[in-house]
Amino acid sequence: MDTSTAQPQSKRRNPGVTWRSVLLALLLIPVNIYWVTVVEVRWYSLDGSCLPLFITPVFILFCLVLANLGVRRLRARWALAQGELLATYVMVVASSTISGHDWWQNFFGSVSHPFWFATSENHWQERFFQYLPVWLGVRNKEVLRGFYQGNSQLTPEVWQAWAVPLLVWGMLSVVMIMMMLCLNVIVRRQWAENERLTYPIVQLPLAMTEEFGTSLLRNSIFWYGFALPVVIGLFCGMHAFFPAIPTLNVKLNSLHRYLQGRPWDFMGQADLSFYPFMIGLAYFLPLDLSFSCWFFYVVRLGQQIVGGLMGGDTGRFFPFLGEQGAGSWLALAFIALWGSKDYLWRVMRQAVRGQEWEDEPLTYRAAVLGLVLGMIYLVWWSTKLKCGWFVALSFWVIFFLLSLAMTRVRAELGAPHEIYFVNPRRIMFTLVGTSAFRPEELTFLSATYWFNRCYRCHPMPPQLEAFKMAENDRMNAKRLAWALIAATVFSLVVCSWANLSICYADGAASKCGGFKAWVGWESYNDLSRWLEVQQPADRAGTAWMGGAFIFTVVCSAMRRRFLWWPFHPAGYPLAVSFAMDYFWFAVFVAWLLKATVLKVGGMRLYRKGIPFALGLILGDYTIGAIWAIIGPLVHMPNYKIFI
Repeated sequence: MDTSTAQPQSKRRNPGVTWRSVLLALLLIPVNIYWVTVVEVRWYSLDGSCLPLFITPVFILFCLVLANLGVRRLRARWALAQGELLATYVMVVASSTISGHDWWQNFFGSVSHPFWFATSENHWQERFFQYLPVWLGVRNKEVLRGFYQGNSQLTPEVWQAWAVPLLVWGMLSVVMIMMMLCLNVIVRRQWAENERLTYPIVQLPLAMTEEFGTSLLRNSIFWYGFALPVVIGLFCGMHAFFPAIPTLNVKLNSLHRYLQGRPWDFMGQADLSFYPFMIGLAYFLPLDLSFSCWFFYVVRLGQQIVGGLMGGDTGRFFPFLGEQGAGSWLALAFIALWGSKDYLWRVMRQAVRGQEWEDEPLTYRAAVLGLVLGMIYLVWWSTKLKCGWFVALSFWVIFFLLSLAMTRVRAELGAPHEIYFVNPRRIMFTLVGTSAFRPEELTFLSATYWFNRCYRCHPMPPQLEAFKMAENDRMNAKRLAWALIAATVFSLVVCSWANLSICYADGAASKCGGFKAWVGWESYNDLSRWLEVQQPADRAGTAWMGGAFIFTVVCSAMRRRFLWWPFHPAGYPLAVSFAMDYFWFAVFVAWLLKATVLKVGGMRLYRKGIPFALGLILGDYTIGAIWAIIGPLVHMPNYKIFI
C-alpha cells in the first residue's frame, strides 16, 4: 500500500496542543526572547541560537519537566502530558528562530544602518539613498541616536518612527515563515514516513518528556554523561571570576599553536574543539556523514594551503569556497526534489482534487496554494523596491531551495548549518555579475541580505521537527500548525520590543557587545562598491560552482549504488561552507567513539550509549544556561560553552 496516500485508522486521543500548553508557551516566550536578546545582543555571553538544537528552549524544557514531576507527585491530573510539554517546547523554539542571531537580531543590525552611518567620506547618501523607500527603515537621526548610543527610553515618538518598518518587514517575515510551513507540509510524509529520516535533533526533547521524564532521569548512564560537562563548565565558569581556579579549554584550541609558519598560516581558522554537546549530537550522525564532515574539512584546509601558495585570496579565488558551497547546497536541494518527484507529483494531484488526510497539519491544496500566493506576495513586495520581477523571482526561488536543502540536512542528519558563504545574491553575481543588475536591484539584494547572510536559526527546520514530534498521537498536527503561526506572530512583537528596549537603554553601537553591526557594514559597503565599480560574471567561480554541484550529485548516486562508498553527499557542503569550522574535531571524536562502540559491541552497545550522549548535550546546555543567567545578573560577560 502507498504510505504517502494512506489514511490512518486511529483517532487522536491526546491533542497535545491544549489551552494550558499554549498559555504556558505564551508566558514563556517573552522570557525566552528577552533572555536570548540580553545574552546575545547586550552581553554576547551565550550563542545559544547558533546551534542546531537551541540552548535556551532545551533548558526551559528541562526546568518544566522537573517542575512537572513535582506537580505530578502532588496532584497527578494537573501534570502536563508529553504532548503538552512538547507543544510548549516547540512554540518556545519558534520564538528562538525569530529572536536568534540570524533573524530579527540581524534585522535591527541592518534596517537603519545606512541612515546612521552614512558620511561624506563613504558617499552612501549620494549613491543609493534614492533607491531606498522611506518605509524601509528609520531615517530620523534623533530617533536613531538613542538606538545606537543608548541612555534613552522608548517614547511614543520612538515607537511611531519604528512602527512602519516593523510592520512592513514583520509582514514579510510572516509570509516567508508561513511559506516554509507549507513547504514542510508538502515534504513531511515523504521524509518522515516513506524515507524514514532519523531526525536526530528531536531525540533529546522526546527522551526528556517520555513518561514524564522519568525514563531518562532514572538512567544512571545519562547522569554520568550529564555530570561530565557540568563539572567542566563549573570550573571554566568559576575561572572567569576567579582566575586562580584551574580551567580546561574544551572550546577552540588553534592548530597554529602546533603548526606555525608557511604554509600552515594559509589554513585560516583551524581549531580543535571538544564541545561535549557537539560530541553528543554527532553520536547520532551516520558514520559516513560524520566521517565525511571531518574528512572534507581537512581536504578544505589542504585547498586553502594550496590557494595560499598560489598567491590567491582564499575568500575570492582558489579554492572558491563560497562557490563550492553554493553548488553543493543547490545540489542537495536538487537531490531532495528529484528523489521525491513521484511523491510530489501525487501531492499535486491530490491538491487539485482537494483530498484531505486527518494527520496532515494542512491540506495539500492549502499548502500548495499558500506557496503560490506567498511567492506572488514576495515578488510583489520586491517590486516595491523597484526590483524587476525576474530578479525577484530568481532571488526567492534560490532562497527557498537553500532552505529546503538545510531542512533536509537537519531532518536526515541533525548537523549544524552555519552557511556563511552561500546566499542568493552571491550565487547570482557569480553567474551573471553585478553589471547585469540595475542599481535598484542591487539595493534590493543588499537590503534583504540580513536574513540570508547566515542561517543558524533558520525557521524552517524546527517546524519540520515539530511535526515529527507530533507523530504517534503526541500532538494534533493541525492545532500544532496554528500554534506555530501564533508563536511566530507573537514572537515578532515581543522580539521587537526586546531589541529596542535593550538597544535604547545600552546603545546598539555602545554597550551592546553582541550587536550584529557587521551585517549592515557587509550589506552597504558591498552595495557602495558595486555601484561604483561593476563586476562581470565570474567564469572560474561558475565552473567551481558547477563542479561542486556535479560532485555532490555523484556522491549521492554512488552512496545509493555502492555500500562501500565512504562519502555522504552532505558532508562536502557542510565542510566548505563554514558549518564545520567550530565543530570538525568534535565530530571526529564522535565518529571515532561511535565507530569503536559499533565495532566492539554492535548496535546493542551503541543503544546503551545513547543516554550518555543525551547527558552530554543536556549537561553542557544546563551549565551554559546557568552561567548565561549569572552573567547578566552580575553585569559582566562570563564563560560561555560555545565560541
